[in-house]
This record gives sequence, structure tokens and C-alpha cells, in this order.
Amino acid sequence: MTTAPTLTLAQIQQLPKADLHVHLDGSMRLGTILELARERGVTLPADTPEGLGAAMNLGQNAGSLVAYLKAFDVTLQVLQDEEALYRAAFELAADAAAENVRYMEVRYSPMLHTRRKLGLTRVVETVLRGLHDAQQAHNIESNLILCGIRNISPESSLRMAELVVAYKNRGVVGFDLAGAEYDYPPKDHHEAFNLVRQNNINVTIHAGEAYGPASIAQALHVCGAHRIGHGCRLREDGDLLRYVVDHRIPLECCPSSNVQTGAVSSIAEHPLRLYFDLGARITVNTDNRLITNTTVSRELHLLHTELDFDFAALRQVILNGFKSAFLPYHEKRRFMRATATELDEFAAANFGSAS
Repeated sequence: MTTAPTLTLAQIQQLPKADLHVHLDGSMRLGTILELARERGVTLPADTPEGLGAAMNLGQNAGSLVAYLKAFDVTLQVLQDEEALYRAAFELAADAAAENVRYMEVRYSPMLHTRRKLGLTRVVETVLRGLHDAQQAHNIESNLILCGIRNISPESSLRMAELVVAYKNRGVVGFDLAGAEYDYPPKDHHEAFNLVRQNNINVTIHAGEAYGPASIAQALHVCGAHRIGHGCRLREDGDLLRYVVDHRIPLECCPSSNVQTGAVSSIAEHPLRLYFDLGARITVNTDNRLITNTTVSRELHLLHTELDFDFAALRQVILNGFKSAFLPYHEKRRFMRATATELDEFAAANFGSAS
């Protein structure tokens, strides 16, 4: 009996990968936040990277989703003009490319970046420009998902949905509902979802993180979600779990973030191993590179070391990321073929086989 090879974090960083669930305003560089704040006269909780990181509770357990989201109060203070938005988008793509993320779907809510009267269309176009320029410089393809915020108002979500429709085929590939989940059911935002579905646009919804499987059921059956963000509590409803597996509905898992928000108690207790074993289409993502203090490579390494995902299982998870992307079929097929070839070449070079 041979022992499965152990992968180092450095080896996982070499692998091609996707990140389908990453928030722009939760994935800035600490140094950039401090520099932008100084230039704009914004007062932050601290004026050093170490102090600001501690004040924002970066990489630490917040205990609840609401507490975890408090860190966004800091980043949003500086993300209110074109220069800041462009820089945040460009740097996020550059950082992802540095760990061999080849495709990324960045999400954010444009309405949260209008405190200085910046127009919604300018907010969208500036971020798209930052991602486009990063693609030219770092060879990473990125698209946008725009978010409604469930704890603000259904009317504001409808405005975000209208933006999604306006920028369909112009770099915006989907609509999401984010924000505090408990007591804010997705069905309240049905007009926004109706609009995007009528325009044949992709839908993903944060569900089953801070609320139970009923939130996931609403996301799927009332709002028409094509993917589920997080879905930690799906295991509480076996029938719904089977439906998700049978219908190949991708789950955007963000393990470290789920521990920090209290959705799961530890990585070792995360249900994604169960989901994977049952045949669910699991993808692994960062959620917030800054606030969670993570990368896609680190999340995959946690699966490998804490949840016994061997290389063959990691290979499937990585391919699931590209397979679940909000891309036209022929583009997904291009990514899938190139990624599968590269992963098999890595296995042959490191393990003497292609699996």
C-alpha cells in the first residue's frame, strides 16, 4: 500500500485555479487602505498595518456574520472615488495572479461606493477598467458580479439588478444578494431576481451561511439561483442536499471565512467534505482575501491537510471552479482543457503519474 503524496502550500500555489466568490471591498491590501486614507484625510482605527489589521480583526474568528462584516466599514471609507476603485481592482487581480488564479469573478455592490456622489455607471466602469488592465499586465481573466444588499432594501437591489442588465456582455456576468442573512430572506428581493432572470443573466445568492436550509431553498426555488454562496447549512436538509447534488448546482465554499463567521466550528468540521463525497459540485474560494487573510492556495491546502483531500480530489475541486464559472460554454471548455492538461502534467512531474 502506497501513501498518497503530501502537497506543500508552495506546490499548490503552482496549480492553475479559479476564484468565483471574492469581494472587492474585502480583498484590499492593508498598505493601500492606509495610503488612500492618508491622501483623502480619512481617519482609520490605526495608522500602521499591524494596528489596522488588529482593529479589523483580520484572519480572526468574528463569531457571527454581522460581526465579520464590520471590517467592511473600514475599507468602504476609502473606496469612494475612481482612483481608489481602480487601484483596488487592479491590485486584487494582480495578487490573485501571483498565486496562479487564472479566472476570477469579483463581486461588490456599486451603491456602497457613492458617498462622494460618484455615479453608479462610473463605479462599474472603473472597476472593469482596473480588471481589464490587470489582465493585460498579469494574464488573469476577470469578470464582475454585482450585488444587492439584503439588509438595505429590495428597491436598492432592483437598482443593482438594472445595472447588471445594462452591463450584460460588457464584463458583468451575474447578480448576487449579499449582506446580513438572518431575518432578511432572499424572496423579499424577488423583483430584482425576476429582472435578471428575464434577461437570461446568471444568479448566485449568499445562502445557508447565517441562516438555515430554508434560505437555500428560497434562493433556488423562488429566486432562481444557479449557484449558492457558502451553503454551509445545506447538510441540515438531506432532501434539499440531494436536489443540489442531482441538479449539479455549484456551491461556492469559503472554508476559512465560514469558521470566522461562526457558520462552522472548525475546518475539520466543515461539511464540504461530506458534500464532495456525495457528489456535489464543490468550488473553493477566498470570500475576502484581506478580512479572512487567505488565498485560494491556502484554502486548497486546508482541504488537503485538514480534510484529507488528495491530489485527485483537489484536481476535481479545481476543475469544478472553471466548470461552474459564469462563462459561455466554449470559454469554460477552453479553461477546462487547459487546466486539466496542466494539472496532469504537474502530477506526472511530481508523482510519476497523471492522477
